[in-house]
Amino acid sequence: MLSIAEICALFDAGGDAMYSGEPVTQREHALQTATLAEQAGAAPELICAALLHDLGHLLNPQGETPSARGIDDTHQYFAIPYLRGLFSPAVLEPIRMHVDAKRYLCATNTHYFDKLSDDSKRSLALQGGIFSAEAATAFIARPYAADAVQLRLWDDLAKDATMVTPGLPYFAALMTECASRPA
Repeated sequence: MLSIAEICALFDAGGDAMYSGEPVTQREHALQTATLAEQAGAAPELICAALLHDLGHLLNPQGETPSARGIDDTHQYFAIPYLRGLFSPAVLEPIRMHVDAKRYLCATNTHYFDKLSDDSKRSLALQGGIFSAEAATAFIARPYAADAVQLRLWDDLAKDATMVTPGLPYFAALMTECASRPA
């Protein structure tokens, strides 16, 4: 299990890497996603999930744009063992489910796929493609699926090279708050 200080150190060590195919770094993407969640009035646990949803990229770096090389880094799963014990399912499950939320949104919103970046479209194919109607229905019925969908929507918007956000220390305080809550 990582500590909050170790999570911050991961962002310090690898957060300046570009977010594959986008005009922002890994750190900027994480801070923007968390800021969008906070601006929407999300619960602290969902804001924390928004901040950490792509931590798997920092824990298991695959280089620039792995999807272009046919690699699905399964980042949504990679971080969970490092965060389990520190955070409750209200943080962990939206992280774990945010890729499936993309598959769900593509199945249920006819315009969603067209709005995805080229890298998101490539990774979608590697991640199992668009859900069938039955799979989409089963997904959204699961606990935390609605949170994962909302996280995914903020994730899609968090690619703005000009967006100003609070820094990581601001959100580290939120992580501490979430970590101190009972699971």
